[in-house]
Amino acid sequence: MLHRPRRNRKSAVIRDMIQEHHLTPANLIFPLFVIEGQNQKTEVSSMPGIYRHSIDNLLREVESCMKLGLYAFDLFPNIEDSFKDKYATVSYKKDNLYLRAIEEVKKNFPEACVVTDVAMDPYSSDGHDGIVENGIILNDETLDILGKMALAHAEAGADIIAPSDMMDGRIGYIRRVLDESGFSHVSLMSYTAKYASAFYGPFRDALNSAPKAGDKKTYQMNPANSREALIEAQLDAEEGADFLMVKPGLPYLDIIKLLHDNFDLPIAAYNVSGEYAMLKAATRNGWLDEERAIMETLMSFRRAGATSILTYHAKEVLEKKWLV
Repeated sequence: MLHRPRRNRKSAVIRDMIQEHHLTPANLIFPLFVIEGQNQKTEVSSMPGIYRHSIDNLLREVESCMKLGLYAFDLFPNIEDSFKDKYATVSYKKDNLYLRAIEEVKKNFPEACVVTDVAMDPYSSDGHDGIVENGIILNDETLDILGKMALAHAEAGADIIAPSDMMDGRIGYIRRVLDESGFSHVSLMSYTAKYASAFYGPFRDALNSAPKAGDKKTYQMNPANSREALIEAQLDAEEGADFLMVKPGLPYLDIIKLLHDNFDLPIAAYNVSGEYAMLKAATRNGWLDEERAIMETLMSFRRAGATSILTYHAKEVLEKKWLV
């Protein structure tokens, strides 16, 4: 035999020499949940090892991550029901929990990269990403709220704004709002292909943000569709997105690859809460080797073409020195 591929697998040195894809701390973004209060740190029951942090504890968490070489963080607010209304008005009020968290992180750690989430659902009494009228999600009327929210995030110091709402035209609308207000330097990471998935349950538990009625299928994508992601990506690219995101990650590796192969923009993958919960359950029961399963999962995103991976495993893999 002239061709023996196993020759290139015969030693660790050679295997490392020809490795095609690599994973570094620079590829990781750590999602963090924020709550009101002082010295609060409450575990999300469906996500072992993941906590909701009051702002003072959030700062300690960010500092500990940065000492490990992890510098990018995506913040998500847990808003008390008493502050929620139909139009998510608290989402852009100057003294709200989320804006205070952004400001404090950037003030204390200016070198950190803060990614922020733009969507109505954490602040909406309906639990939807848009304004609800007679059971219908109003697209164009929602854009004004999203624009106000994004501008408030930019003013608070956000480095990357990530609209996760899936309203039509929101990337172009937000880009114009930011540019006209002097924030042309703030990046947009669009949730380009966000699917109506079963894997979001633990996240909604963490934020208490599940829809009060109905579902999100009129704005999030059908899991059966792939070519539709190309339409969404083309629109986002034309409207000024700086990153294209696919969410969830593992069930949609083909979509990550599809966008990577068809667009020059960086691709982000969201390794979502349900994926995290499944792996944790399996490893805690001894059914999977934890280190190998987590690292194989993260590498699959890189292999598919993602340059940025939002993952709840981010701190863990650095603390345990699985990523060297």
